[in-house]
Amino acid sequence: MIGVDSPSSSFAGPLAVFSRGILRTPGIESLLGATLIPANRFLDPARVAAVVGWGRRASSLRARAYASRHAKPFIALEDGFLRSLGLGGASAPLSVVVDDLGIYYDATLPCRLDRLCDEPLQSLDVERSLRFIHAWRQGRVSKYNHLPEFSSALPEDYVLVVDQTRGDASLQWGGADATTFDRMLRSALEQYPGSRVLVKTHPDVLAGKAKGCIDIAAFADQPRVELLAENAHPVRLLEHARAVFVATSQMGFEALLRGRPVHCFGMPFYAGRGLTRDAVPAPPWRQAIDLPRLVHAALLRYPRYLDPVTAMPCEAERVLEHLSLQRRLRAELPPVVEALGFSAWKRPLLRDFMAGTELVFRRRVAQVGADRPLVLWGASPAPRQSPRVLRVEDGFLRSVGLGAELARPLSWVIDDEGIYYDATRPSALENMLRERDFEPDLLERAGRLREHIVASGIGKYNLAGSGWSRPAGVARVVLVVGQVESDAAVALGATAVRDNASLLAATRERCPDAWIVYKPHPDVVRGLRKLGANENKALRDADEVVYTVSMAAMLDAVDEVHVISSLAGFEALLREKKVVCHGRPFYAGWGLTEDLDPPARRGRQLSVEQLVAAALILYPRYVHPRGRFFMSPEEAVEELLGWRSKPLIPLWRRWLLPLLRLRAR
Repeated sequence: MIGVDSPSSSFAGPLAVFSRGILRTPGIESLLGATLIPANRFLDPARVAAVVGWGRRASSLRARAYASRHAKPFIALEDGFLRSLGLGGASAPLSVVVDDLGIYYDATLPCRLDRLCDEPLQSLDVERSLRFIHAWRQGRVSKYNHLPEFSSALPEDYVLVVDQTRGDASLQWGGADATTFDRMLRSALEQYPGSRVLVKTHPDVLAGKAKGCIDIAAFADQPRVELLAENAHPVRLLEHARAVFVATSQMGFEALLRGRPVHCFGMPFYAGRGLTRDAVPAPPWRQAIDLPRLVHAALLRYPRYLDPVTAMPCEAERVLEHLSLQRRLRAELPPVVEALGFSAWKRPLLRDFMAGTELVFRRRVAQVGADRPLVLWGASPAPRQSPRVLRVEDGFLRSVGLGAELARPLSWVIDDEGIYYDATRPSALENMLRERDFEPDLLERAGRLREHIVASGIGKYNLAGSGWSRPAGVARVVLVVGQVESDAAVALGATAVRDNASLLAATRERCPDAWIVYKPHPDVVRGLRKLGANENKALRDADEVVYTVSMAAMLDAVDEVHVISSLAGFEALLREKKVVCHGRPFYAGWGLTEDLDPPARRGRQLSVEQLVAAALILYPRYVHPRGRFFMSPEEAVEELLGWRSKPLIPLWRRWLLPLLRLRAR
């Protein structure tokens, strides 16, 4: 018997495959733990351990015949119940079910899922199932997760009737047909006479790619019946339904996960187990079980899961966590926005960081409408009164390489209240730091993230550089961090000290006996931005100027850091260094720094972990550089560590950089 109990299960040898679709599925060999061999008439049956095909689709008939002819096991594959972000061809599956007995939607014979449902659970298994159900509800996930939430108004009292596409294999093998849906809809009207009846059509029907089973015109005389024409994520519809009616749709299973009564008019895998109200008799091998046992079998043991970042087998919780993150970040922004002034280089990046939102790019102010939210880069002035202005900027764990060199960013922030370096008004980050109650679990996570960042030497740009040693016999070393003086971060974050030369002079005045090291901004060092006024005379007040030393190495070696508003001060706080702020960066005013001119709006006493939780976990968005999906800050750190060992900007691109930068404006 071929086991399907864990992602580590593997086969005794190669598997023969007749389907090109299976062979083209990303990560399929990793999911199966086996090598796949394209099958043809010349294939020696002795070479393969089994034959693989997609469920009971017509495309599997050839594979089944080959397996029968050569006395080989046939392994049925299907998409898992927590599949992916998007649909079929547009999004690779993150889970598949592997069944050596049957397939879950075929109620005419037992399948591997039935066997798993028969197995009793230990207390730890029950607890795991209950945690998974809670996480499923909190994550607002479904089988597919690319659509926006249902946005139209819902009746106070309604039942949901789920349509399916004609020819769906789960109808044929699940004891249902086109006539089933007429009975189902009439039953909903009869059993819930005081409720509206909402009919949820399949997305393929709305797209004109298939026909549905419900003839909505036959119920034109029923004012309580309403067709839902909005192609939307089903969670909100399920959450508020008084009851859910299905033939064999997976939405019935998802309704059970959300505690809704489910009426089944076919025999899907979750019916006949004492959890649903069934219109057809259950197969004799199905027994009554509770929901944790069904969830443990159907979501935790039956499918195999693929980690979207590592492309390696993983547990169900990892995929659930990933898809929950995609859902949450996609739901945070408006469905449609206008974006003004974004260069050709930044436009595809903005699409990635605002995935789930339709972007309408505008080149000129005159093209901007008055009724849509507006997206701007940084602190650019808004050209009109908008219902909502979103400002985009680099995050604090950005890349390996400089933004001025067009190194692809891993993190951006999107702020609808201000922007973090503009101290003249509050930002979403400042409001979060001032008002949020940080949960203990979040602070523990922030502490682990901080420790990993410090141990790895990760910063904003992660440039290669040499080490640095303190001069012998020096008791106190102070690092002064230069900035690009024309940057908005200086214009909007500085107060009395507004340039690098003044910062050096002020630091020397406060620290007359210290060894002062000045580190200019890397954009200036590489000639990408202009030298500041009198910055070339830094040695008047500094004892040493360093150019190619990595920021992490400098911060580890010094005692104190002076900044106007540089992010280096934040990185120094992570390393428990004393930080003196001559301006008003986002991390000043919270009791963690010595502030020479603190913002009056701040004053709450915070820990470094609270600062990290807000600035690195809650505020930014992180996008995977290859998968183009959202990822966690922990995953971003791992990506940066991997990138540091590779040249991210090839030599030819450095030669063409001046031309590319003109295009990026």
